[in-house]
Order: sequence, then C-alpha cells, then structure tokens
Amino acid sequence: MSITLTEKAAERMVDYLANRGSGLGVRLSVQTTGCSGLGYNMEFVDNLNDDDTLFEDKGVKLVVDAKSLIYIDGTEVDFQKDGLNAGFEFNNPNSKAECGCGESFTV
Repeated sequence: MSITLTEKAAERMVDYLANRGSGLGVRLSVQTTGCSGLGYNMEFVDNLNDDDTLFEDKGVKLVVDAKSLIYIDGTEVDFQKDGLNAGFEFNNPNSKAECGCGESFTV
C-alpha cells in the first residue's frame, strides 16, 4: 500500500503545514460527492484515529483512513499551476472514470 507525492505537491504541503504552525500532517480521504460518486478531500490532521494508516513521503506525513484507502491505494498526488488555476491533482490507478469537471471519480 502506498500514497506518494510529486516534488511539487510535497513542496506545497510543506509550505501549508509551515504556515499552519502545528499538526501531524495532511489527511487524504474520499467522500461521496459529485456526478461520478466519489471525491477527494484534503485537510490538516492533528491526531491519528484507530483505523488510520500513516504514510510519509518527501518529508510529509499523509494520513488515510481504512475506508478511503481501498479507493486511493497507489495514488500519486501532484500539484499543478496553470495561469490563475492551481490545485492538487490525483493520479489514481483505481479510478475508472472521472466526471467532466474533474470534481469526482468512480472505481
């Protein structure tokens, strides 16, 4: 099982965590949303839950709950900036399709 970061994603997360000033790392999760059914969620995490798995890549601690891990195992998180648009992108080998706007995916 793995979750990995590109250099750009790791740099961005390190900056976010430094600006926050505290916390364990970043929680990656999946929630029901959008037209394809599942969406990615990212938030700061301060404590581990019993069902969490902790990954570390390029100096960033990533926390994933057991329910989400089955959908995002093997995912590489990237950060892209194109003009005024910037954001994290998820290269998920489990994703079978994404909606047209890129907000959600299905497995």
